Parts: sequence; C-alpha cells; structure tokens
Amino acid sequence: MTTTARERDTEEQNHMSQTLQAVRGMNDILPADAETWEYFEEIVRGWLQSYGYRPIRMPIVEPTPLFKRAIGEVTDIVEKEMYSFEDALNGEQLTLRPEGTASCVRAAIQHNLIPAGGPQRLYYYGPMFRHERPQKGRYRQFHQIGVEALGFAGADSDAELILMCARLWEDLGIEDVALEINSLGAPEERAQHRAALIAYLEQHQDKLDEDGKRRLYTNPLRILDTKNPELQAIVEAAPKLADYLGEASKAHFAALQVFLKDAGIPYRINHRLVRGLDYYNRTVFEWVTTRLGAQGTICAGGRYDGLFEQLGAKPQPAAGFAIGMERLLLLWQACGGEAQLVVPDVYVVGVGEAAQRLAMRAAEALRENGFAVLMHCGGGSFKAQMKKADASRAPVALVIGEDEAVAGEVGLKPLRGGGAQQRVTLEDLPAAVADLLYFDETEQEA
Repeated sequence: MTTTARERDTEEQNHMSQTLQAVRGMNDILPADAETWEYFEEIVRGWLQSYGYRPIRMPIVEPTPLFKRAIGEVTDIVEKEMYSFEDALNGEQLTLRPEGTASCVRAAIQHNLIPAGGPQRLYYYGPMFRHERPQKGRYRQFHQIGVEALGFAGADSDAELILMCARLWEDLGIEDVALEINSLGAPEERAQHRAALIAYLEQHQDKLDEDGKRRLYTNPLRILDTKNPELQAIVEAAPKLADYLGEASKAHFAALQVFLKDAGIPYRINHRLVRGLDYYNRTVFEWVTTRLGAQGTICAGGRYDGLFEQLGAKPQPAAGFAIGMERLLLLWQACGGEAQLVVPDVYVVGVGEAAQRLAMRAAEALRENGFAVLMHCGGGSFKAQMKKADASRAPVALVIGEDEAVAGEVGLKPLRGGGAQQRVTLEDLPAAVADLLYFDETEQEA
C-alpha cells in the first residue's frame, strides 16, 4: 500500500506535536543572539568595574523562607509568581530565585562580608524566575543585572547608583529614558501614612478593583501603583507619603536631589512610585522609556536599610538596583545598537589526508600566537571549502593541498582587498599572517 502525500503530512505533524519544546516563557538564546548577549555583557562588565564593583555569584535555588521574609508575604511575587517546590530528599521548601537582592544579602550575612571586609560594592547577573504572563521583553525565565552597595548609608551612594545608570545609557547610545524618584521614608513614617491611606481608600472601597480590595489591608501602598485607568483619579487624590516624612528622611531626599542636579541628571518626583518589594525604604527610583510599550521600566532600585535585620543579622545600610537584560537589549536595538560581528582571523582549508594533518598543526601554531582560527572540518573540494572560507568573512585563508603538504608549507590567500597567494613555512606562518592582517587593516582605514 502506498502512502499518500496527505498521510505523510499528517504523520509529520503528529511527530512534531510529540517533540519536546522549551517551557513557555523560558526561551532558548540561539547563537546569533547569544553573541549579541556576550558583546553586551562585556560592555556591562567594563562599566561596572569602572565604578569599583566586584562580581558575586549566588545559587539559583534558595530556601523559600528567604524570599517570604525579604520580599513580603503579601506581595504579588510571593503570592502568585514564585516557582516553589519541596525537596523530595529532605522536605525542604525551595524556590527558584525571583530576584537577586535577597540572595546577595543572604550571602553577605552568611559569609560575614561587611564586618570582615567593610562596605561592599557587588554585582551579579543571571537568570531569575517568575510565573508571569509572557510578554515581549518579559519572560518567566528572565535575566537581570543586579548592583548592590552594601554598608553605605548616605545619599551620595544613592546618587552614584543613579549616575551609574545614566553613564550606561550614554555608553550604549540609549535615548528616550527618563528618571523617576521618590522617598518611602522610614518604617514608622510609612506606618502613619499607611493608616491614613487605608482610611482614605475605605471611603472608595466600592470603586476598588479586585486587586485593590485584596490589598486594602495587607499592602495598600501597592494600590497607588495600579495601572487601572478607572482608579487613577482616586489614587491621585490619595494621601501622599511625602507629607508624612520626618526631618531625616526629607534631608536624605533633598541631598539626593542636590547630587542629581549637580550632575545635570533630569528627574521627576513620582509620589506614586512605591516599588513591588517590601524591603525598600527612603530612596526609590525607576528609569522608564516609552519605546517598549506597557513594559516601560528598564531599571529600578532604591535603598533597603532594613533588609539585613529582616534576615536576622545586625542592621546595615544598603541600596541597589536591577536591570532587565531582555528589555534593555530591546531598547538598545531600538536605538540602533548592534553587536560587532565576530569573525576569525584565518579560515583553514585542506584537501587530502596529509594536508589535513598539516592543517591541524598550522591552526594550532596560529592559535598559540593569539590568532582566531576556524578550521574546515568534514572534507569537500577546494571550491566548496573556499566558498565556506569566504562566507566566514575571515580576511585570510590558509590553503593546504597535497603539494604544500609534501613541501611542509602552507598557502596564504588574502580574501579581502586583493593580493596574491603566497607559500610560507610553518615556522614563518605567524609572522606572515600578522603582516597580512596588518596590511588589511591599514588598507581599510585608507
């Protein structure tokens, strides 16, 4: 019995439906994009090091109580978004980290970093996990750059964090970003404001949406950050936290603004900026853009002086911020940013067994001298291999046939800018390649 085209199509579709795929919202980063990420990360590392920040790496999996205590049990992250599970071996409650600050502070406490080494400027980057509805630039596995200044109490530290961001936008050529700042004051000041806010919102309880009603007595400050257009008039008229700040909080916020004005950084005070994590106090800030639609925040942070004590340690001042890598990359590309194409210096072509053996030795000799070499594998004719060499965009091809192999020599053929092919010994190969690459660079400059 013959198989019809339709039956073959059905069999192929059934096979495809059985093929395992990545979890929704957790994406593969394929080579072309991964090269862009690496280029981007190199810029970021240089930027962080220029401000004296050192790397730290924390586990992806942490005890669930860490995030409940640090972030707050009535936050959206803890209530709805964390990937938590029970360890089958010992019953421990574990969570894929939804953010990095709690992990970084936990590591600083566990390893006694601040008392032993004084204040710390630390950074990290890597995957975070939240069970959200996937959107452009916002995924269930996403990547963050985290910057934490631990042990610094002054507004100068807050200002430096903001100035760091402004420097990065400039380095990347990013446009259309705006800074919003606010002060959340001290815990006792927030408590007074919270009581006034609840009393005010109770008068409008019938107009609150489901989220608002749920948060009214547990986390009313988050209602001020609602995106529901029907609640905007209500939250605009709500009591402002600024009216409850004490003298110390006002002085800290005023000092921050002086630093920003001195640096020429424009900003807007947004009294509704509260952030979604419970550990913030005093300074909070966000960098926002209109280029990414509704997901306009690309960087957010602030001060969290109470977090060390929340996690059972001696109180320490601290501040920091996080940048969403996916969204920052989208914005960078929207502003014309692109990675520099990485190409090999030399593509090695060899036909015949003896030629391939010599080609392997020649490629290693070049790598020992610092050249990037892409060696053709899998055989094929000279014509087919030279086509691959040209597609690699390498400026030079190293060509070895049976004649070259017998003589113990290699052919060097310029692929860009013209020039005749030459034969050199293995000993003279590194110098000859260097001469060709230097000639190619100077010709391009001319």
